[in-house]
Amino acid sequence: MARSIRIFYSNMRGVTRINFNWPAINIKSAVIIAAAEWQSGPLGPSLDGSHRPHLGAAPIWVSNVGAHGLGDEAGGVEFLLHVDWNTPLNVMVTITVLDDIEDFHRQ
Repeated sequence: MARSIRIFYSNMRGVTRINFNWPAINIKSAVIIAAAEWQSGPLGPSLDGSHRPHLGAAPIWVSNVGAHGLGDEAGGVEFLLHVDWNTPLNVMVTITVLDDIEDFHRQ
């Protein structure tokens, strides 16, 4: 069963390496991450799930996604967040973890 969590980051620009620990993720998890700009209101982001992304002109994307968590290591995911804009932006990131990967092959 898929599970998702949304994180709001403020003042992001350039390439940032991010680690997010979440016990739902382990080294065998399949993880999907999406990112988009959001515009903060006077009290910050709405944390009730009603905050929409702002689909502006800024290219925002995620790369180099790597799940972790084996033995005593905390479960979670690391990734690179890219914000290609000349001023810092607020970014919402949605992390979705799927079932564990079923099989591994080397080609």
